[in-house]
Amino acid sequence: MAWIVLMISGVLEAGWAISLKLSNGFTRLWPSLSFAVLATLSFAGLAWAMRVLPAGPAYAVWTGIGAALTAVIGMVWLNDPVTTIKIVSIMLILAGVVGLNLSGGH
Repeated sequence: MAWIVLMISGVLEAGWAISLKLSNGFTRLWPSLSFAVLATLSFAGLAWAMRVLPAGPAYAVWTGIGAALTAVIGMVWLNDPVTTIKIVSIMLILAGVVGLNLSGGH
């Protein structure tokens, strides 16, 4: 159950990162509120999951999911440039998360 909560929290991390971008420096109300709610839920889920999961792999999964998903959302919906090196880097992030878990993150 902790891994599921952690993965959901990683998705919420991407949500608050995108909300932060859309808030335009906290000058737009709804994205700013979305940021606050999603960040709170994301950190709460991470904290809950880390009660039973090892710190390194748990944090890597949380940040890895958030970073990779934020980059993909940026490229797909926010007109961030799509480059080969970005795609390869996202794959490397995901490979690193999987590698940490295979090396004893359970």
